[in-house]
Amino acid sequence: MRVSTKGRYALRVMIDLAQNQDEGCVPLKGIAERQDVSVKYLEAIVSILNKAGLVVSYRGKEGGYKLSRAPEKYTVNEILTLTEGSLAPVVCLENSDGSRCERAYSCITLPMWRKLDEVINDYLGNITLQDLIDGNV
Repeated sequence: MRVSTKGRYALRVMIDLAQNQDEGCVPLKGIAERQDVSVKYLEAIVSILNKAGLVVSYRGKEGGYKLSRAPEKYTVNEILTLTEGSLAPVVCLENSDGSRCERAYSCITLPMWRKLDEVINDYLGNITLQDLIDGNV
């Protein structure tokens, strides 16, 4: 499993929104400056987050973005899975039935990879944005 820049930045955007939620709508330009990421790149990431309902966008002079729910209601797994697609440690697990791998029926390492996938998903599924903000990881 390797988390791409898109996944890492999506997590940073969500954390930034959570940390600045008391300010109301958070402009993308402010996030870009605080996170040292281009506005253009963040626009693509926020579009994914918005379409999935993780954030809400507001237009106009006082516009920007807000979380759609409380920081403790988002898991790292949810955010990374949305932006990465799969967090599977090997390609053959990207389809839940193992059908991408022609050797799945006889692969003696497949159970190990499945267990690792389960551990990754369980671990990241139990860490919330609030946990990250509070340093409870």
